[in-house]
Amino acid sequence: MSFSPVVPFGGYAGWAFLTRTRETQQKAFVDDPSVRRDTDYFRARIGSVTTAGALVSDRRLLKVALGAFGIDADINNRFFIQKVLDDGTLKPDALANKLADKRYLEMSRAFGFGDYAIPSTRLSGFADRIVTAFETRQFETAVGRQDDTMRLALNAEREFAMLAGKNLSNDTKWYSIMGSAPLRNVMETAMGLPQSFASIDLDQQLAVFKDRAERFFGTAEISQFADREKIEKMLRLFLLRSADRSAGGVSGQSAALNILQSGPSGAVGLLSSPG
Repeated sequence: MSFSPVVPFGGYAGWAFLTRTRETQQKAFVDDPSVRRDTDYFRARIGSVTTAGALVSDRRLLKVALGAFGIDADINNRFFIQKVLDDGTLKPDALANKLADKRYLEMSRAFGFGDYAIPSTRLSGFADRIVTAFETRQFETAVGRQDDTMRLALNAEREFAMLAGKNLSNDTKWYSIMGSAPLRNVMETAMGLPQSFASIDLDQQLAVFKDRAERFFGTAEISQFADREKIEKMLRLFLLRSADRSAGGVSGQSAALNILQSGPSGAVGLLSSPG
C-alpha cells in the first residue's frame, strides 16, 4: 500500500487535524490500488456466493467480509467463521448469540446465510454496504499504525453514534460497551478509571459507569451520544487523558479496590474534577 494517513500530532491537536483532513485522507486511502483491487473483487464476486462455505473458501472475499466488521484477525479461523455464519442469529443457541463480542453477531446478521433462504449477498446494495464498512474500518486501522489512540477515537466516534440509535435498553447498551475492548478502553480512559477496573464485579462496574456518565455528561443514557457535541466531549476527555493514564494518582489494583469498597460515589472521588 502506497498511501499512509498523516497524523502529525498526538492528543487532541492530532485529532483536530485528522478531523479536518479525514475526508480527503480517507478518499486517498480507498483509492489506493491495493485497496481498490480488494473492493472491486468483492463487488464482482459476492453476488454469486450463496453459502457460508463458499465465502470462507475464497480468502479474498473473506478478507473484505471480516475487515468490514473489524475481525480481520480471524482470517485463518475459517471453520469458526463458517459456524458463526451457518448458525445465523435467529435461534437463541446460535453461536453468534453466545459470543461476548457482538461483531460476529453483526456479521452473521448482515450476511444472512443461516437466517434466510436467500442470503443478503443476492440483494441489491449489499456489496456496496460491506465495501463501505470495509473501507471505513481499514482506514481506521491504517490511522492506528500511525497513532493507535486516534484509531480508538475514530472507532468510538462511529460505534457510539450507532449504539445510541439502537432500540435497546440503556443497560443493554452499557453492557455492549463493557463487552467491547475498544469502547471500554475509550470510556474508562475518558472517565479516569484504571485498567484494573474491569476486574471488579460486573454490576458494580455498570453502576460506576452510569454514575460517572451523569457527572461528566449530565445523564447516564447512551442515547445522548446521538448528539455530536456529547461524542466530542467524550473523545476530548479520552484524548487528553490517554497520554498520562498510567502516570500519577491512584492506579492498578489499589484503584480497583478503592472503587469496589467505596461504590459509585466514592469512585468519582478518584478524579479531582469531572471537567
